[in-house]
Amino acid sequence: MTVKVIPYLVMDGNANEAIEFYREALEAEVLYKQTFGEGPENPEYPLPEEAKNRIMHATVKVGENELMFSDTFPGQTHQIGNQVTICLSTSDPEKSKKFFESLQQGGQVTMPLQETFFSPAYGSVVDKFGVNFQIYTEGEH
Repeated sequence: MTVKVIPYLVMDGNANEAIEFYREALEAEVLYKQTFGEGPENPEYPLPEEAKNRIMHATVKVGENELMFSDTFPGQTHQIGNQVTICLSTSDPEKSKKFFESLQQGGQVTMPLQETFFSPAYGSVVDKFGVNFQIYTEGEH
């Protein structure tokens, strides 16, 4: 089992620009980048045109470390200063569940831990100190 702590930068429509900036400034390598428009369609929730080119998820390698990025979905609140979250990445769904349950004590769940198209167990929570965490489980789902 592995556990990683990864800074996750949430931008307001300019994640592509930020990725390019850090790629050049930090000699980073873009490992993965996907827009909302490249994700699977859900007929119950059609994707607004203004969301299609925003970054849903990206990973950039800086030296031996990673930074992750995404854009907010159009209409979501974004405030300079709260755009950095901590992504706890593990290969063990039970460990993800334990982390999630522990972090939500006295905090607020912003997305319940659940299976998604990209993870067998993913969720987000703001802990009692106001720190935003994403819990991501690697592997098949």
